[in-house]
Amino acid sequence: MVSARREGDTVVVFIPGWMSEAEEHDWVAEMVRRLERSESRRRSPGRRGDEALLRRGRELSTRYLEGRARPVSIRWVPPMRTRWASCTPVDGTIRLSERLRDAPGWVVDYVLVHELAHLLEAGHDARFWSWVHRYPRTERAIGYLEGLNAAAALGLTGVDGEDTGGADEDADADEPVEDAVTAG
Repeated sequence: MVSARREGDTVVVFIPGWMSEAEEHDWVAEMVRRLERSESRRRSPGRRGDEALLRRGRELSTRYLEGRARPVSIRWVPPMRTRWASCTPVDGTIRLSERLRDAPGWVVDYVLVHELAHLLEAGHDARFWSWVHRYPRTERAIGYLEGLNAAAALGLTGVDGEDTGGADEDADADEPVEDAVTAG
């Protein structure tokens, strides 16, 4: 059995001792490719900036919300310690806390779908949740975010490595915020 894992910046590949040098070389290259492909799928979709985040939001709207949610802007904002994200439906803006930048992509996708759904339904009623639950990893992502909240409550570090305890002012306190995915 061949396997690989990352230890810091190094990829460690485990190969059976009976393999030839040529087979080892081929398997190392293959396992590095697989690991990098797997890591890229898990990365947050917005690491390349706000434009990539907006593109991802539009893709998710098309895939899960019949293309009906049309955000005007989606951007990263400084850490919002009591919220993961916020949405202002009246002007179509969505803001994601930078605390999510290093979260797995499927978690960020859930937060985006949640906020995009607020462009269709302002409240958290059954119609809203019927939109959100079209995203197949909704329950898993909610559990992940609850785990981060629990870690923060225990005084552990958050996604970005900073202390997550205590309240924080919303980065857009001057804007009317219709919804937010809360941190607890």
